[in-house]
Amino acid sequence: MPQILLVEDEHAIADAAAYVLRGDGHHVEHCVLGGEALSRLRAGGFDLVVLDIGLPDIGGLDVCRQLRTFSTVPVLFLTARNDEVDRILGFELGGDDYMAKPFSPRELASRVRARLRRHGEIAQGAAPPAAGPATVFEHDAAGRRIRYRGRLLELTRYEYLLLAELLRRPGAILSRAQLLDRAWEGALESGERTVDTHVKTLRGKLREVDPGHDPIRTHRGVGYALERG
Repeated sequence: MPQILLVEDEHAIADAAAYVLRGDGHHVEHCVLGGEALSRLRAGGFDLVVLDIGLPDIGGLDVCRQLRTFSTVPVLFLTARNDEVDRILGFELGGDDYMAKPFSPRELASRVRARLRRHGEIAQGAAPPAAGPATVFEHDAAGRRIRYRGRLLELTRYEYLLLAELLRRPGAILSRAQLLDRAWEGALESGERTVDTHVKTLRGKLREVDPGHDPIRTHRGVGYALERG
């Protein structure tokens, strides 16, 4: 049974969210303060956090910032605000999804299922999927870290998700639309050019490790693939 921590100070919202999540087969613990949430999260054992941004003690964004120093547990933000700047900041701090109030409890349950499924898929891909004399990757999915030829890559959130997707299926050609859907997960209103931009910066970081080799293959008009070995 997935363990969900619900951090919400409005009891009517918390009761509705907890009811539908429990009905969906999750174990839900509820708290109203960011400080209490961090204490519980440090103890571990949770599979996902539903986190209100407007908490009375520590704001949800600050909770997420501190959480990301010790955990990669998925975070779904709840907020009364629907400002694009807030959404972008939340994602850059390590959030995984964002719902503006008022929201449908059923939609919340659906998004929680999707995040749990997605997080599980990444964890299952922890074994190094691409290895060989020319290209060696080591993927620590739990810690969201990737090493290339023994060197830890300093990746942004979306560079990591992009490379993780390519690593899951070495040799397979993934279209820009597929990469956008899987790595960005609909979190931002981005176009397929966003994929090209992140591939470019990712290639730059790989060249810093091995200037003479580019493991990402461009298939014009189709998409990108990570070469096998």
